[in-house]
Amino acid sequence: MMDGATAAIRYPLETPPTPDEAIEIAEGVLWLRIPLPMALDHVNVYALDDGADGWTLVDTGTFTKKTVRIWEALLAGPLKGKPVHRVLITHHHPDHVGMLGWFMERGAAHWTSRTSYLLARMLVLDVEEHHSEANLRFWKSAGMTDEAIAKRRETRPFNFADIVAPIPVGHYRLVEGDTVRIGGRTWDVRMGGGHAPEHVTLWSRDDNLVIGGDQLLPSISPNVGVQAAEPEADPLSDWLEACERLATFAREDQFVLPGHKLPFTGLPTRMHQLINNHHGGLRRLKAHIAEPKTAVDCFSPLFKRKIDAGTFHLAMIEAYAHLAHLHRLGEATRTRRADGAWLWQAEQA
Repeated sequence: MMDGATAAIRYPLETPPTPDEAIEIAEGVLWLRIPLPMALDHVNVYALDDGADGWTLVDTGTFTKKTVRIWEALLAGPLKGKPVHRVLITHHHPDHVGMLGWFMERGAAHWTSRTSYLLARMLVLDVEEHHSEANLRFWKSAGMTDEAIAKRRETRPFNFADIVAPIPVGHYRLVEGDTVRIGGRTWDVRMGGGHAPEHVTLWSRDDNLVIGGDQLLPSISPNVGVQAAEPEADPLSDWLEACERLATFAREDQFVLPGHKLPFTGLPTRMHQLINNHHGGLRRLKAHIAEPKTAVDCFSPLFKRKIDAGTFHLAMIEAYAHLAHLHRLGEATRTRRADGAWLWQAEQA
């Protein structure tokens, strides 16, 4: 959620494809952009030409009637009627995995990490009509007011199944250190983390292409948040470890194909930003909690902009993650307030 653009990042292609077109950004690699029904209003999808076998898609967009119509037109048009024989999912979030099941029902194989497969399968099957008590307790621990929780309690929860097609059983597991042959290239599989566990990134051995998903975004940093499913998690440690590890493979000439925004060059600089943005946020946050604060009291030092209703939940879970990281490092303490909220306070020097 935190900004991080500087002049060191370059965008060779400044105009993205419209929903009915594809842009060839390298030999046999098409860039498509699928609209999303949310604030971040698009996801980038890449189609890699595997010759007579058909296409490999990297990510898919959400499953909606509109998206189905877009894909039907793309398959008949820019994809020339060739089949999609493989869908490679970078991570399990619905804007990336939503149309996977639709393609699988039409013969495509599912390639991803085991964690991504298991989470996507579990979440699309886990339909809730009412907010769980675990969620309510977690929101209270983050500092949401009773009034806000009562208002949210009256709404139907978001379910993956709302925008993710049913996902059939089966996947081809990708692990750190694998190589895969896609689109006439050999790719090294390197895993990210923090935004999503076992997030797949692909690094071409044959040219300068890197497929980054949401692990390697320009101009914005993906949400790194704690969820009710794992309230004691420290995803920021996972994020920083992954960024520091992946930074060792970054080169200036690499052309990064991200999950959102524009393809870019300048990856070494961007990796530095993705790491330092959070270290800077942690320093500001530590100063902010000289006096005890809840997670929802900590938006201003982290995001430095107004948080509205549409971004409140993402901001809350990311603030919680940064506070949890300081706590894990021994740089902050936490105590339960009488109403169940955690109060976080910086350790005194």
